[in-house]
Amino acid sequence: MRIGFIGLGVMGAPMARNLLAAGHELQIHRVKDRSQDLVDAGATAAPSAAAAATGADVVILMLPDTPDVESVLLGEGGVLDALKDGALVIDMSSISPVRTEQFAAAVTEAGGQYVDAPVSGGEVGARDGALTIFVGGEDAAVERAMPLLEILGARITHMGAAGAGQATKVVNQIIVALTIEAVAEGLALAEASGIDPERVRAALDGGFASSRILELHGARMVERAFDPGFRLRLHRKDLRLAQDSASHRGIALPGTETVAAQMDEALSRQWQDLDHSALFRLLIEDTR
Repeated sequence: MRIGFIGLGVMGAPMARNLLAAGHELQIHRVKDRSQDLVDAGATAAPSAAAAATGADVVILMLPDTPDVESVLLGEGGVLDALKDGALVIDMSSISPVRTEQFAAAVTEAGGQYVDAPVSGGEVGARDGALTIFVGGEDAAVERAMPLLEILGARITHMGAAGAGQATKVVNQIIVALTIEAVAEGLALAEASGIDPERVRAALDGGFASSRILELHGARMVERAFDPGFRLRLHRKDLRLAQDSASHRGIALPGTETVAAQMDEALSRQWQDLDHSALFRLLIEDTR
C-alpha cells in the first residue's frame, strides 16, 4: 500500500519504521536527522504535505497539535490539495475532538474517508508496535484502516463516530496526568518522612495503589531520570484540550485544573522538554 506519512517525531518516526518494515511504500514529509534512516531504508522524502499525499492510498498524520493538523490538512500545499478520490486519512495526532469532527467533514467533502486514531503508549509502544489506539470514524473507514493500525498497536478500540477517538484520548490524558501527580505527591511525602521512596514504590506494587505509572514513572522519580518519554509541554497541550472540551460540554474538571497549574509552573521553569514525570521535581525542590 502507498502511504503518505506526515510527522516524524518521537512517536511518528518509529511508527513509520514499523509500516516500512511491514512492506508498505512510504512517502514521508518533515524528515529530520533522526528520521533520515527511513529514507535510507527506502521511504521517499516529500517536500510538502501535498507531495506526501500524491498518489497515496492512505495518508497518516502524527503531528503535535490541532493547528499543525489544520495547516497540513487544509492549508496551502496541504493534503487536500492532492488527496486522490477515495483515499483514507488517518489522523493519529492528539488534537481537539471538536475540530476533528470538522476535519472529518472536510475530508469527506473532498471525496476521501477519515479516521481519528490517537494513541497511548509512548515511544516504547511506538517502537514495539504495541500502542493503545482509540479510533473514531465510520465503520467502513475504520475497517479499511484496521490492517495498518494492527501493525502499530496491540489494543485497538473503535469508540464511535469521528471525534470519538480524540475524546477518548483526552480522557486518557486526564487520568494519566492526575495519576502522575498522585504518585509524585506520595513519593515526595515518603521522602520527606525519611522513608526510602523506592522501598515505598516496591511495597505498593500489587496493592490497590499499584499502577503502570507507579511502576514506570515512579522509578523515574526515584532515579531523577526525566529524559523525555512524553514531554511535559505535550501533556500540557492535552490538558488544554481537556479544559476546552469540558468548557464546550459544560462540565467542571477540578483535578485537571490543579495538575494543569502544576504543569504551567514546570513550564515556567523551562522544563517543557522534560518527561511529564518531572512534576515530582516541583514537590521536592520547593520543599528544600
